[in-house]
Amino acid sequence: MGNKNKTISFRVNEDAFAALQDIAEERDISLSAVFRDYVDQLVEHDGQVAVVTEAELEARDGSTDGEEQTFPPTVEVPKRFIREHERLELEADHLREQLDEYKSYVNDLQDRLEEEEGEVLLLDELDNEDESYQLR
Repeated sequence: MGNKNKTISFRVNEDAFAALQDIAEERDISLSAVFRDYVDQLVEHDGQVAVVTEAELEARDGSTDGEEQTFPPTVEVPKRFIREHERLELEADHLREQLDEYKSYVNDLQDRLEEEEGEVLLLDELDNEDESYQLR
């Protein structure tokens, strides 16, 4: 079944509507796109999204007028962290390859077992027989 879009409607006062129109014009997008962006962010962050003015954002960050703020905020990551992340990705790839090999080996053994089903000897049955067998 396809992913169908649903319509949400609500009312805002005239001032809020005008502010939203200004935001849409500033971004050169439709008013509907502003709401879609907001809803997408809300869903992506599990409802943990707050809409704040740039002044409030600066006050929360404790930045001064001399510092330039970007949105969304960025974080500088140490090179050792990036290297460790890359190493772990390579290790994960290697483990996935090994897992695929083991799965292939198990499938091969299961196929051989099905083909040679009549030739399988159970150890419990060996105790009851007089013939001697050697395990390989």
